[in-house]
Amino acid sequence: MKKGDLILIASLGILALLSWLYINGLKADKVTALVIQDGAVIHEIDLSDIDKPYQIRVDDGQGGYNIIEAAKGKVRVIEANCPEQVDVLQGWISDPHQSLVCLPHRLVVKIKAQEKSGVDGIVR
Repeated sequence: MKKGDLILIASLGILALLSWLYINGLKADKVTALVIQDGAVIHEIDLSDIDKPYQIRVDDGQGGYNIIEAAKGKVRVIEANCPEQVDVLQGWISDPHQSLVCLPHRLVVKIKAQEKSGVDGIVR
């Protein structure tokens, strides 16, 4: 390798490290899980403020159910009577824009975050 190749590799490594540190520094102050069924929010769980894990049962009105467990900073579906069990197998979610979906029961659990900065990303 030539000297220029080493400088390029080192520069890219430093840039990647700084980018990673910057992105991890943008964590949200308040993390909320929205439990949505048939397009309507039926539960809003403040994941930042949970001291002891707890569970919520969501029924679809046609014999289907999901049991959602919320803990400090994360949420998951621990039980469901749907055939595929995709939402149960996904496990914990904790990052903004992640979601759990149970199509047979028309259920979505998604993470929403309120960023530290009050400044919007788009300014008009």
